[in-house]
This record gives sequence, structure tokens and C-alpha cells, in this order.
Amino acid sequence: MAETWAYERHPSASGSPHPLGAQPVVSGTNFAVHAPRARRVRLHLPGVGSYELESRTGSVWHTEVRGIGPGQEYAFEVDGTRVLDPYAKHVAGGLEGNTSRLRAYVADTGFDWSGDAPPRTPWDRTVVYEAHVRGLTMQHPDVPEELRGTYAGLAHPATLDRLVALGVTAVELLPVHHFVTEPSIADRGLVNYWGYNTVAFFAPHAPYAATDDPVREFKEMVRALHGRGLEVILDVVYNHTAEGGEGGPAIHLRTLDDTGYYRHAQGHYFDVTGCGNTVRADSAPASALIVESLRYWVREMHVDGFRFDLASALARAGRGRINLPHSVIETISRDPVLRAVKLVAEPWDASMDGYLVGGYPHGWSEWNDGFRDDVRDFWRGHGGGVAGIATRLAGSSQVFEPSGRPPQASVSFVTAHDGFTLRDLVSYDDKHNEANGEDNRDGHSDNRSWNCGVEGETDDVDVLALRRRQAANLVATTLLSAGVPMLRAGDELGQTQGGNNNAYCHDSPMTWLPPVAEVGWEHVREVVTRLTALRAEHPVLRTTRFFTGAVSPDDGREDLSWLHPDGRPWAEDDWHDPGLRTIGMALNGERCAVVLLNSGDEGVAWQLPGGPWPWKYAVALDTADLAHDAAYDSGASVGVAAHSLVLLLEAS
Repeated sequence: MAETWAYERHPSASGSPHPLGAQPVVSGTNFAVHAPRARRVRLHLPGVGSYELESRTGSVWHTEVRGIGPGQEYAFEVDGTRVLDPYAKHVAGGLEGNTSRLRAYVADTGFDWSGDAPPRTPWDRTVVYEAHVRGLTMQHPDVPEELRGTYAGLAHPATLDRLVALGVTAVELLPVHHFVTEPSIADRGLVNYWGYNTVAFFAPHAPYAATDDPVREFKEMVRALHGRGLEVILDVVYNHTAEGGEGGPAIHLRTLDDTGYYRHAQGHYFDVTGCGNTVRADSAPASALIVESLRYWVREMHVDGFRFDLASALARAGRGRINLPHSVIETISRDPVLRAVKLVAEPWDASMDGYLVGGYPHGWSEWNDGFRDDVRDFWRGHGGGVAGIATRLAGSSQVFEPSGRPPQASVSFVTAHDGFTLRDLVSYDDKHNEANGEDNRDGHSDNRSWNCGVEGETDDVDVLALRRRQAANLVATTLLSAGVPMLRAGDELGQTQGGNNNAYCHDSPMTWLPPVAEVGWEHVREVVTRLTALRAEHPVLRTTRFFTGAVSPDDGREDLSWLHPDGRPWAEDDWHDPGLRTIGMALNGERCAVVLLNSGDEGVAWQLPGGPWPWKYAVALDTADLAHDAAYDSGASVGVAAHSLVLLLEAS
């Protein structure tokens, strides 16, 4: 090490090998680090002194330094190389090129949680809102400027009021574990904005704190969200770290236990993440790091669940092959702390064999990219008929029912942080990622989008009206389908990224939510708020079991019936008609519901079901006309405009 450490020493003792990291105790702080192949480990406490860790239990080196408490900076030195404590709970700094400028501090983990009441929202009542801590409030006009872009800004009453009014129940935060910008991105004058480049799995990202205590500020944010009935789900990145591949920065795990923490094959890093390395999640040290981190965020930080980035990388065992029953996924499923919170998998990684949609165990939900693709295709008129949209409306039963899980195993979405915003999805046929500095090679090319006749921004009022209606159709389908709906923050406000479908490297107004809804997008916001309220009120709109077509002995109605616009019974041939762009579904419940979808270019007169179905219906939503609130008798004809969706509920 280049530093010279010559400070007054505090007395030390052998300490304990557990827990790993820096743990305040009655007389000082206990320090412990896993370094199985190290010959010498030292502890450096700037302003205090340097200590040889002479006590070793198995692979763990440890010592207790008396008189040291929260706020003290520290670092380990392993055989002459300075490393960041991977168990540090308070981290600051980043990288300078390939050189680590990260600093760990002994964290004050004490907090008065009295009065905190986690909402524990059932899955069937959950509406997820995927958001970025910084982007959510950077332009919020009612959040004080000094709090914008921070945990405190997210906890501000103005932010919470907006979330509650929207009707969402859970905020899913893009990565908040302390992360750094990759040198290759920094060389282009850009930053890692999304945060999928973790260095500290226990530490809240320090730049998101308005104070010098990110741990306390994060806890205060969680308590504030809970106070308004909102759950906190963290997007977590355990599949790789910011150390990258060969030649990447040496931060911690590579120096401490390279083969224990990372997968290798034929002398190189085994990479199914696209980020240079893959965490060897089934090994004892890596599995312990992941599970203890998750437990910490539940027990100490009171979060309500996790969404696992590239979860299939964690589903590997042995020589790196997919083996869910023997992976850390199964360990998490059995853990008494973790199985009680929401667990969501991004059920793929960057490999050919990692696509596992529908394959995760009981207790897990999964991002459903098939829902995204089929819903986009139907509304842009490329669905090849209606079989795909019907499958998604009914909860993707053929994907998730074989595992014995309910419709809530599907997290259904049409947009997310990765890809077009909702406004761009209906405004661009092609990606426009030139600002990323990668010659527009990055990002998905198969977006299944439709620009409604004009590429990008336009002042054509007819095109703009069609775009808003298409956006309303997409979010309405998401909220009316069986499963757990997920909305992308900013879509209800008409946020645009100028056609950039991979804006991971921009921390700017491009990626921040607009301060107010774009002109005309109040229409989309009202669709969201109206449907989240209806969904909460009517169980028929959030079924907890898959439909079977079974006929109720009480009223002679099937639990689900498919509806043809001319009122005739749905025929098997209808499923194979590639030109069909209309489909309806009737749902039987305490209050029956009928959903009519028309992605065609012409309006249709839709005959409502008769027979055992209700005698009267009231329009609850018409994406073509939000003022439409007429009542209709059974068998009557309802006008469904081109490119629109109508929801009717049994009249009370």
C-alpha cells in the first residue's frame, strides 16, 4: 500500500469471527473478514492506527478494537492490497479509472422502529411501481430542492401523496446497493445511472442520501412509505459485481477469495451476465454473502421484498449449469426470514440456457416478458390473431400453472426501466440511442412498438390522440389481466427519452420524471387511477386462481367466457383467425365484469352476452372516451371505437 499508517493505537483483542464486517460491540467494534488464502491481513483505521489481524478462525481473520464506534473509516489490507469490506454497511466514493476510491465506515445501525407497520399487502392486491430513487423526484416541483433525488425526497409527503393518489401499493426501487460507474462508461463522460454495478451489498447508495448518514435516511424513507401503506421492494444485483472480468478493478472479492466468490471456466471468468463476471452463488462464501445481505435488508432495513436481476445466474450450481434445486434460489426459498417477503425473479440471464420463465419454485413471482410481447403485438396490430392476448389476459396459465402457483406468479408489464417508455413505445418504430456513445448498437432492436404513423415528436393532433389512446390501452390491459401488474414510473406522466430504449448511462432530464404530466397525458393517468381503484374494490378483477371454464351451479355462468363482437358463441376456429383483432372476456364473480378489446382500425358494435349473464351493465372505463358512463341491458350493442378498450361492470 502507498499510504503510511502511523497513528496512536487503541487496545485490541482477538474478537469474534462472526458476524463478518464491522460490528459495534459494548467496548468498541469487532472486525472480521473472509480471506482463506491470505498470508497476512491488516486493519487500517485512519486517524487511529493499523492493526495486524493475528486471530484466525477457519477462513475468517478477526479482531476487536476498543473505543472505536460508528463513523470510523476503516479498510482491510490483504497481502499488501487494500480491499473494501464486502460486508460494509456504510460506503462512500467510487472508482477513478480502475482504481478504487471507495471508503467504508463503521455504521450506526441503531434505529427506533417503534410504530413501523409493514403493509404486508397480499399479492392479489399488489400493484408495483418501478421507480428510480433519483429520477423520481429530481424535477418534482413540490419537493424541496435540497431533497430532490434522495431517499428523503422519496419520503417527502408530496412524493407519497402522488404515489397514493395513483393507487400503487409497492415501490420497486432500481438498485440502491452502493454501486459505481464502470471505467468504460466514465471514459465517455457518462455515468451508470441505473445502478446495476454493485460494490457493497449491505450499504445504501450514498449519493442518494441528502445527509451524511445514508443508513438512517434509508430507514426513515422505509418508515414513511410504510406509514402510507406502501411496500418497498428492492431491485438487487447479486449475479455479478463491479470488479468485472480480467483487467477490471480489484475492489474486494477478487482479492479476498477469487475462486470462492466468482465462477471460472478454462482459466477465465465464467460470464453469463454480460458484465465480465458471474458470482458463484452456490459456493459457501458467496451464498452466505447473498443470504446475509438479504436478511439484513429485511431485519434491519425493513424492506418488503426483492426483485432479483438476472436471477438465472443465481440458479446455477456445480460447473455453472442451471440447477434450481441445488442453488441459492432454493436456499432463499427455505429461509424463514426471506420466504416471508416478496420474491420476484427476472427469470433469465445473458446465456442461451438461462431462460427459465415459469420455472421458479413456490413462493416466487417472475417478470413475464411473454405478457409484454403479446400485449404490445396485439395493440399494434401484429398479434397474428387473438390467442396471444387471450393467454395473457387469463394469467399465462400454461406458463405458471404447471408449477402449482397462482396467477400472481406472473408480474405483468408492458414497459420497464429497460426499453422504451410508454410514450416512446407509441411514438417510435426504432430505437435512437446515439447519445449513449455506442453508435446505436446497444439496446433491443425488437421493440414491438408502433409510432402511430409518424416517427418521434409531432404536432399532428390525430396522431397524438391515437398515441394517448394506445398508451391507455396498454396500461389498462396490464391492470385488467390476471397476475400482478407492474407500472413504470413516469409512464403516467408521458415521460419521453427521445426514443432511447437503453438510457442506463444518462443522469439528466432525459431520465428524470417530468415535473407535471405532458399535455394530454392526464388521460393516461386517469386510466391508471380509475383502474387501480376498481381493481382494489372488485375481486373479480384480481383472481387468485386460474380460470377453468367451470360452470357455477348457482348461476349457470362460466368463470370466464370469451366473447365475439357479434354475440355468437366463441368458436375454436376463432383462435386460428390471424386477421381477428377483437376479443372480449366475461368474468364471473360477486359482480361480473366484461372487458372488450378492439385493436382494429374500425369501430365495432359489440353485442353483450345474454343468457345467464347479468341483465344490466355500466361502463366503468372506455379508453376512447373517459366520460362514457352509459348503462346497457344484457344483449344490447355497445360501441367500441377503433383502438380502444371498454370495461363494463354488472350494475349494482
